Amino acid sequence: MTPQYLQLQGLHKKYNAKGLSVVGFPCNQFGKQEPGTEAQIKEFCTSNYQVEFDLYSKVDVNGDTAHPFYKHITSQETKPKGAGKVSWNFEKFLLDREGNVIARFEPRTKPDAPELIKLIEAHLAK
Repeated sequence: MTPQYLQLQGLHKKYNAKGLSVVGFPCNQFGKQEPGTEAQIKEFCTSNYQVEFDLYSKVDVNGDTAHPFYKHITSQETKPKGAGKVSWNFEKFLLDREGNVIARFEPRTKPDAPELIKLIEAHLAK
């Protein structure tokens, strides 16, 4: 699913000036796919996918060591995917301007999927 970085960068480029912030939180809890340092991950994303959006520190998203932010957002009952642990890298959470989780999408849902774009545009218009 790594090519989704290109689509995430596309969202950043298209909607950032309108108020969308695309952010990434690297996590090595899924098949040990992100074992590098934060600097190595950022370099990989920048050189291979031209990522300009913010990549934060590597965090755990599940279990006892999950970052408090993830403990909070995964506890929310949202559509189309409800509450519960993160199933894999590239799971997407859409938050409104106040930080409320308004949608959660499975990892295989592409960042430019029509249902995701529709929600982004609706909330940016508010």
